Amino acid sequence: MTSDKKQWDYSQLRKYDLNFEQIPRVYYKDSKIDELLALNRPVVITGSNIVKPACERWNLEFLEDHLGNSDHTVYVSRNHVFKYYDEKKILSKSNPKGVKFKPPTRIVEMKVYEFMQKIRDWRHGDDRIYLQQSLNASVGQAIAEDFVRFDWQYVNGKQDKHNWGPLTSNLLFVAMEGNVTPCHYDEQQNFFAQVYGYKRCILFPPNQFECLYPHPIFHPHDRQSMVDFEKPDYNKFPKFKQAKGFETVLGPGDVLYIPIYWWHHVESLLSGGPTITINFWFKGGPTNIEYPLNDHQKVSIMRNIEKMLVEVLQDPKEVGPLLRTMVLGRFTENINN
Repeated sequence: MTSDKKQWDYSQLRKYDLNFEQIPRVYYKDSKIDELLALNRPVVITGSNIVKPACERWNLEFLEDHLGNSDHTVYVSRNHVFKYYDEKKILSKSNPKGVKFKPPTRIVEMKVYEFMQKIRDWRHGDDRIYLQQSLNASVGQAIAEDFVRFDWQYVNGKQDKHNWGPLTSNLLFVAMEGNVTPCHYDEQQNFFAQVYGYKRCILFPPNQFECLYPHPIFHPHDRQSMVDFEKPDYNKFPKFKQAKGFETVLGPGDVLYIPIYWWHHVESLLSGGPTITINFWFKGGPTNIEYPLNDHQKVSIMRNIEKMLVEVLQDPKEVGPLLRTMVLGRFTENINN
């Protein structure tokens, strides 16, 4: 049920020129989990029954038989990288002319049997695919029955104890081996539950913001890092050399808490077969402002300021120069001279 007994090796991990600490792995009944959640620190919850019903029988064949006859959202990429983009921001009020942007993936609707057949028939050089499906009324009865049997008492207990907002969605992810979702952050709390196969997760705290060079807020890749981890351009992104992250490899039954605004880079292991994952997304709860502000609160404020300036200036290109002028004009090391 967990990856405590390691069933993978380091040859299945992509190589990056980065420094990592291991994310702590803690048994689900241990009070240390609540200590880490209260601090917005990541933790791998082990030995739980959170998604045990799924872990007991969900594999590709089971999903093919029971996921349902509806069309499913499938992302298609020419390579192993699946970088998210917001279609609404390709043309928007804040970006009326559109940025020079070519979507890195395309989205197609596909029946589950078509998706599974493409995985079975895949050959080197073919497009890669990645399925995302909301666990809702469209899924088959067997999956719905397992969903109801998740340990909701445990999950809802953490939600209540840590004053998170409501559950917004449960997404099912089915990925080919070697697929990569590159570094980004979400504005929600996340329980990321591994069901089948193994995934490596690399996390960075919000205070690494400068090292990871996020796209501007009006860009379709908002909340995504501009740095290519596999081929970093240190001339353009010199502070990336200072980035220090945390990592873990999740196996069936493991549940990773990804705190709100924490950067995360996720990959299915090389030569490890397909992977199946379920996430639990919760809105952030009401904020009790205490000073000094936490790092994730600072990121939230920066986003709000950037949104406001784009709306007021009506030209995204004006945002950077205005902020630079303000900082260089008043907030410098020579402020008292």
